[in-house]
Amino acid sequence: MNLYDVIKRPIVTEKSSLLKEVNNTYVFEVDKKANKELIRTCVEKAFNVKVKDVKTLIQRGHVKRFGKGHGRAKSWKKAIITLREGKIEIFEGV
Repeated sequence: MNLYDVIKRPIVTEKSSLLKEVNNTYVFEVDKKANKELIRTCVEKAFNVKVKDVKTLIQRGHVKRFGKGHGRAKSWKKAIITLREGKIEIFEGV
């Protein structure tokens, strides 16, 4: 599996920005099949940092209305990654 198949995109919200500033913690959308060890190694290789902790959760898709019908957004997996040292440069200046 490619590094960027596991790490799909960064999540940039007010809460994730606060986590980045206070705890050196970053939030990513990751592949649903990826486990914590795979996420850890991919982040360390892709961004050249040392990972302290990885927490994961499944973000359930919410129900949407389409006229008279209902639909459901896709569920996705979120990884909250705390770094021991270093910074991830893609978040700088956002």
